Amino acid sequence: MSTPLSLDRIQHAPKALLHDHLDGGLRPATVLELADQFGYDDLPATELDALTEFFRTAAHSGSLERYLEPFAHTVGVMQTAEALHRVAYECVEDLAADNVVYAEIRFAPELHIDGGLSLDEVVDAVLAGFVDGERAAAGTGRAITVRCLVTAMRHAARSREIAELAIRFRDRGVVGFDIAGAEAGYPPTRHLDAFEYMRGNNARFTIHAGEAFGLPSIHEAIAFCGADRLGHGVRIVDDITVDEDGTAKLGRLASILRDKRIPLEMCPTSNVQTGAAASIAEHPFDKLARLRFRVTVNTDNRLISDTSMSQEMARLVEAFGYGWSDLERFTINAMKSAFIPFPERLAIIDDVIKPRYAVLVG
Repeated sequence: MSTPLSLDRIQHAPKALLHDHLDGGLRPATVLELADQFGYDDLPATELDALTEFFRTAAHSGSLERYLEPFAHTVGVMQTAEALHRVAYECVEDLAADNVVYAEIRFAPELHIDGGLSLDEVVDAVLAGFVDGERAAAGTGRAITVRCLVTAMRHAARSREIAELAIRFRDRGVVGFDIAGAEAGYPPTRHLDAFEYMRGNNARFTIHAGEAFGLPSIHEAIAFCGADRLGHGVRIVDDITVDEDGTAKLGRLASILRDKRIPLEMCPTSNVQTGAAASIAEHPFDKLARLRFRVTVNTDNRLISDTSMSQEMARLVEAFGYGWSDLERFTINAMKSAFIPFPERLAIIDDVIKPRYAVLVG
């Protein structure tokens, strides 16, 4: 590649996003307006610039637990159907503006019932926001498909209930299930009932694993829970050794992960901020990509991590010298791993991603 890819050029590329939290991607101005509209009085700042700066810096702590603290404020303003619809609608708008053509957005319905909404009403409001956002984006010439994952909090005891919610809404925009939250002390096997329910209903799920905790979390997610994908999975690198001559040797867990093509929903910027990686340049993404693991690029939390899909790709390009063919491969990896039916995945790959990359390369 003779000319490095710039952020501006990367913004024109089609993108597929598998790991993005709805409550981690609000616009700061929206947080302020919703707080004023619905009487949320606990914001750390009431001026837009100050609040924006708070979100940009508060989570950059080197700890997953501290990284999660600012979510109290975004969740705090998302307790009505109107607020949930607006946040979902703006999420689609922002992703479409970044040329994301497919996205799976996840959120935890159990965190949005303090205002009196039922779990079903919460999901209804979010899905309506996605539909309206898709329609508006198409009207501007930026077609995007957005689907939803419902998340259960791993420290709580509602995962079976949330899995049942996923199945109730499976034909209305919910394509899967997830567990999230602090990993240490909350292994995925605590939620076996929920995962068995999903498998029993021929449904798909991903598990946050190998982000703030090590190989045991990944092993449980794969061997006992049967995860279709891994959220982050950064610590799988601990099961890979590299000899002095550069030869990589995979342990049994890393081997089965690669052999089964289990997708890794990697979020480089977030991983640095939570301490899962020391820097983008030291992130295991490149090692895993070169070893042909199914790596995908994701934002995790666009507000909290102050990022976008284009910025994530640009940071990887700067660190590892990737070109268009690499970014296309990561994008197709994500699209292959999406939880929508195979014909829909194939149509987006063949009719959208490949043709638009062909134009960029040409």
